[in-house]
Amino acid sequence: MNPGPDQKKSPVAEIFDIQRYSINDGPGIRTTIFFKGCPLQCKWCGNPESLSKAPQLLFMESLCTRCYQCVSACPAGATTIEGADGGVRIDRARCTGCGACVDACAAGARVISGRTVSLAEVIEIVKKDSLFYRVSGGGVTASGGEPTTQPEFLTALFQWCQKNNIFTTLDTCGYVRWEVLKDILEFTELVYFDIKHMDSGKHHEYTGVGNELILENARRIVRQGNSIRIRMPLIPGVNDTQENIRSVVRFIGELGLSRIDLLPYHQLGKNKYARLGKDYSLSDKNIYDKQQLEEIVGYFVLLGVQAHIA
Repeated sequence: MNPGPDQKKSPVAEIFDIQRYSINDGPGIRTTIFFKGCPLQCKWCGNPESLSKAPQLLFMESLCTRCYQCVSACPAGATTIEGADGGVRIDRARCTGCGACVDACAAGARVISGRTVSLAEVIEIVKKDSLFYRVSGGGVTASGGEPTTQPEFLTALFQWCQKNNIFTTLDTCGYVRWEVLKDILEFTELVYFDIKHMDSGKHHEYTGVGNELILENARRIVRQGNSIRIRMPLIPGVNDTQENIRSVVRFIGELGLSRIDLLPYHQLGKNKYARLGKDYSLSDKNIYDKQQLEEIVGYFVLLGVQAHIA
């Protein structure tokens, strides 16, 4: 196996997690690298700590013992004591994510999401799992956040993987300049491609950007011959209408495909918003029950598309 790049010359990336032995991010057993930073700001995002490329402080208030060591430790003065109950307040605009308060917190109420990793470091982790890839047909998946926001690192990682016969999967929102995406695709064997909404205005309302670039990139990926799998986060009252489903089906047909993977809405990341000091704007949405999902899958099938709950 190729030893990989020299540590001193190795490119770096900002990530928030590396998940080993993953079975949900592509075929077989995989190692998934979760990159920080995303050009979309989806209101339902289950990993809000992935949206910013910078390190971010997560505060679990229920664990706080109010020892106030964090107050004196913060070099930016971002943590203060406020209120009659002596609660701790974090000024997010002043917080630099340096981690000094985390080191000072004996109760573990504070953690930093985000760290810098070198390509050499990630390759060493991948090497440890190479046997599982060979046995299961797995490999490496780049997810996020949006991995294409860090193209130098991503391209170098996937290039090394291909040289070592490791199957590469890119999980992308598709909002990236084609000139950047094209270089990454040269070393990508499978693309997981998200379609959020077919109406560009609605897409902008819920993600912060229109969908024209995204849809065009999907077309270009197909024309170039890369293997692509369309996925759609299924959000109640947002993109699960029959009108939008019909539009999605037409687009899938335009691409010459016949399958879609549906990612039903959940609230597993809801607590993370509070820990980041953010409001969760979709708290009024309910998760789907089994019958609702069966009806949506059935409608896709009726229109000629194989729909699978991922």
